[in-house]
Amino acid sequence: MSAEHHFTLYSTVRGPNGWKVAMVLEELGLSYQTIYLDFSKDEHHSPEYLKYNPNGRIPTLIDHKNGDFAIWESDAILVYLAEKYDPEGKFSVKDFEGRMQQLQWLFFQASGQGPYYGQAAHFLRYHSEHIPSAIERYQKEVLRVLGVLDGVLSKREWLVGDKCTIADLSFVSWNVSATMFLLKDYPGFDLAKDFPSTYRWHASMLAREKVAKVLATQFKMLNI
Repeated sequence: MSAEHHFTLYSTVRGPNGWKVAMVLEELGLSYQTIYLDFSKDEHHSPEYLKYNPNGRIPTLIDHKNGDFAIWESDAILVYLAEKYDPEGKFSVKDFEGRMQQLQWLFFQASGQGPYYGQAAHFLRYHSEHIPSAIERYQKEVLRVLGVLDGVLSKREWLVGDKCTIADLSFVSWNVSATMFLLKDYPGFDLAKDFPSTYRWHASMLAREKVAKVLATQFKMLNI
């Protein structure tokens, strides 16, 4: 594997999880190349890929400056990057209690946002039959998560401490999916009106140069 770049990121064009890793790599100024796996060709189940990620999902990050160390699961990757490559705490917190709160939000993203947003996407786009009750269930769960965030963000600017951290950035790509697709046709949905604090927080991250760069790359590849 080429070590021209510091990292190799295995991702996919459509799924949100790889893109949030790219956002953090960009924010930290770390060089990387991205290999986009084609799920329709079952590339994520190839022996070459499974030797790095036995779960056969994306993303996976290979650190060429650390003995080709491989790590998978998107939020575990964010923790790795913060612990090893953010010693000054530009995008992470370093005190013990703050780190635990940071982990708390990463766990919530991984267990509360990603899976339910993903199920909403599945039943809206990919399921073999149209099941309104399933679509409604998972769209309402998306709304619930946005509400949880809104309640917290009505009292503070960021999820942890007084700055944008990996905890905040972990939510961006899935919330882009929510506003552009998952809730696009949901009756009466208006992020700015319904969840003003979440809207303010989300918009502030979309305005970041590196985040915007990553999303522009994805949108170009998706012809959006």
